[in-house]
Amino acid sequence: MKEDLKVYNDALQLVGNTPLIKLNRITKDLTGDFYAKVEAFNPGHSTKDRIALYIIEEAERKGILKPGDTIIETTSGNTGFSIAMVSVIKGYECILAVSSKSSADKIDMLKSLGAKVYVCPAHVSADDPRSYYEVAKRLHQEIKGSVYINQYFNELNIDAHYNTTGPEIWKQTEGEITHLVACSGTGGTISGTARFLKEQNPDIQIIGIDAYGSVLKKYHETREFDENEIYPYRIEGLGKNLIPTATDFDVIDRFVKVSDEESAHTARMISKTEGLFVGYTSGAAFQGVKQLAEEEIFDANSKVVIIFPDHGSRYMSKIYSDDWMQEQGFSDSENLVDAEKIQYIK
Repeated sequence: MKEDLKVYNDALQLVGNTPLIKLNRITKDLTGDFYAKVEAFNPGHSTKDRIALYIIEEAERKGILKPGDTIIETTSGNTGFSIAMVSVIKGYECILAVSSKSSADKIDMLKSLGAKVYVCPAHVSADDPRSYYEVAKRLHQEIKGSVYINQYFNELNIDAHYNTTGPEIWKQTEGEITHLVACSGTGGTISGTARFLKEQNPDIQIIGIDAYGSVLKKYHETREFDENEIYPYRIEGLGKNLIPTATDFDVIDRFVKVSDEESAHTARMISKTEGLFVGYTSGAAFQGVKQLAEEEIFDANSKVVIIFPDHGSRYMSKIYSDDWMQEQGFSDSENLVDAEKIQYIK
């Protein structure tokens, strides 16, 4: 093969180095410059490609993961897809314990990559034997030659973003970033990125996005776990009913909570205004930006980077389905897909 051909050996070489895209239309009434770090450009269409590849290759390097082994993980969908993708390419078996809150699209994608999927009830406590945390731990104990990634309590989750996402954003903004806005679930993305950015400039404001029904915001403010904060919510991959050790709360300056409904509408609006077909958590992230803008924390010199974690194709049966939106009581005339734009030729 000619050496000058631009050919990749496999899809894993495409992980990372995602683009930073200026937001122009949805931000027209906001003060400052706003940029989206669009993680859907990863081969697995989400930021979780970064941790899947990094953690698995570290396990290989340390001899923890060997040929023929099985990789087990808990996931709301995206991490599972990334792990399944890496497993296919590297030749491992993959078993995933998935929250029932995950969209049917995500679960079908996991099966399409050959993963064995256990769908676990979402609205049970973390220590319930039916929870996806406990199911994954049980499977790991039962299956010889298995490795449990355990992203919620794995420091490598943070390291992956410290070594990739943070340096990319610093370079792409030429060090001029003033604010980072990112959703917090396991916390690896925001924590690793923030650690790197704070080392370069401690004045950069790190803002985490949390969900109503999650414990993260209150824990950040009080360092107390309050189970009374927990109740069911719809956004996937955002917030938690436990405290992940993969979240470094010390590098996060503040949290903002967003609602299921506003986040869904905002995701749809990003697609309509910027032409970026983004997922539910991307809508949540920009909804947080809108709420922060109302507090007038941004000025003409602000350069705000917002991490858009995944692609909208994973939510076709949810936020991009008018039927689902109506079932949740989320729909209004402004945000419904215009039926007049669909014409059937008979």
